[in-house]
Amino acid sequence: MSMNPRIHQWPGQVVWLIGASSGIGEATAAALHAQGATVFVSARSATALHAFAAQHPGSTALPLDVTDAAAMAQAAQAIVQAAGRMDLVMYCAGHYKAMRATNFDLTEALRHQEVNVTGALNMLSVVLPILQRQGHGHISLVASVAGYRGLPQSMAYGPTKAALQHLADTLYLDLHDKGIGVSIVNPGFVATPLTAQNQFKMPALIRPADAAQAILKGWASGDLEIHFPKRFTWWLKLMRLLPDRLYFPLVRQFTGL
Repeated sequence: MSMNPRIHQWPGQVVWLIGASSGIGEATAAALHAQGATVFVSARSATALHAFAAQHPGSTALPLDVTDAAAMAQAAQAIVQAAGRMDLVMYCAGHYKAMRATNFDLTEALRHQEVNVTGALNMLSVVLPILQRQGHGHISLVASVAGYRGLPQSMAYGPTKAALQHLADTLYLDLHDKGIGVSIVNPGFVATPLTAQNQFKMPALIRPADAAQAILKGWASGDLEIHFPKRFTWWLKLMRLLPDRLYFPLVRQFTGL
């Protein structure tokens, strides 16, 4: 049984991807455009967004900073004015820098919160009234398997992704009966500008285009959680169930940290 209304047909669907200047967001926007969706893309990089719009005729660039609530509201209003509605909104803006307790940086930690969590709340504040008024639509939040349980180097990043996972569960409980779908996307390692910072070998690394196809497949199946690649994420899901006395030694053994 699917958890959400299945999204099979994209022609005519109005989609807004926030954090679409590179990586998973850009690849998903391109995949949706190829399927015939009406695509609006947002991020801070106006240059990258306008380049995307030029390469994908019919798409629209709406540059913004996700921490600016007023800019988010203006973009949402522009979409409704132009297209009349929103069918799917995907929040994939993200900030990442490796951090451990031994090199804690408050400014960096708060920046993770502002982009990864506060930005998502800014989106919800403008999107929720629109979708509830419509009586349909879908909200998709991009988190990470790093939010499942504590991991080395993820002191700033992991908690923000765990917050999005919790947020998606609550949104689902509140919106399912109103005809509004909710999904949480938990990727493993994807070759993006964010993961390019990592100084270690990333297991089961996939391309953004592969991630985009996995996301579209999840929406078509009506999944609440979309996680990939399965050969990696299932192991982390199983590890999440281990008791503490087994989980922490296993993490240390696998990561060497």
